[in-house]
Amino acid sequence: MPDYDNWLHSWPGVLLLAVASALACAAILGALLKTGLAWRLATDIPNDRSLHVRPTPRVGGWGIVPVCLVAIVLAVPSLWLVAACAFFLAAVSQLDDRRGLPARVRFAAHFVAVVVLIVAYPATAPWWVLACIAFLMLWLVNLYNFMDGSDGLAGGMALFGFGGYALASLMSVHPAPELALACAAVVGAAAGFLYFNFHPARIFLGDAGSIPLGFLAGAFGYWGWRSGTWPDWFPAMAFAPFIGDASVTLARRLARGEKVWQAHREHYYQRMVRSGMGHARTALCWYAVMFTGVILALSALGRTAAIQWSFIAVWVVVLVLIGAAIDSRWRRFQATVSEQPKV
Repeated sequence: MPDYDNWLHSWPGVLLLAVASALACAAILGALLKTGLAWRLATDIPNDRSLHVRPTPRVGGWGIVPVCLVAIVLAVPSLWLVAACAFFLAAVSQLDDRRGLPARVRFAAHFVAVVVLIVAYPATAPWWVLACIAFLMLWLVNLYNFMDGSDGLAGGMALFGFGGYALASLMSVHPAPELALACAAVVGAAAGFLYFNFHPARIFLGDAGSIPLGFLAGAFGYWGWRSGTWPDWFPAMAFAPFIGDASVTLARRLARGEKVWQAHREHYYQRMVRSGMGHARTALCWYAVMFTGVILALSALGRTAAIQWSFIAVWVVVLVLIGAAIDSRWRRFQATVSEQPKV
């Protein structure tokens, strides 16, 4: 008889799960749009900080989360607790999408999910290292939400970032085929969501989608490091475009004494859209950056520590230069706007 378990944990099995997840997610979101239920579940109403001008349903999580969690529970039962924590965050975030929740309630839910995961599956490391990892995971959960503000952006980061995870899980000296399957489910679901989210977006991700995705990015990154599949720098490099944008923007707002939890339009991607690039071109530029970062991260795996850190240093310099170019474009745009006569 064929060994279906070994086949599932091979390249064809991982690819098949990704395709199935894409079709399932697209089918769910298509049904929500066709029936009109999408608008009743959660709708984004544009305000002065939005990059959009028309009400749009925020139900991407209703397609991505159930597809990913069912795939994980059925194909990768060892990760059931990760799935349970992601479901918990999706439920809390859906309440936030519909009614709005205080920041302290949202952050408490994020904290509980991260701590439960690390306590249940502790790595062989000093307590302070695990505490730092928990903090970084909490930041990843929230920054993914901060970066969900332009058509195709957050879905694209999921596609490339978790795609990098899946490839690394199979290519590593210490492969983790089960982790590759879980990541492939997220990749497929993200692709199904992008069918409706690329510009002009018919559906937004919403907190019920972005918060669980940020958690899964951190949880899978931790799991891969804990099992020796990849070094500690790999998850950060795979999601570096998001981490860099959100971290620099937060630092700038903190330096100015602003309320960092309030919505704004100061991220690099927001400046790109506002300065005339538009949603589609901005997303495509970011896809090129995401793809390049993932390829560099995969290329550095298995090399000496000196070469790995050389790759990291080069990529940090590249991201800094990209940020400087966006800042320069933004200053020119503001100068042009200020010179225009007021009517």
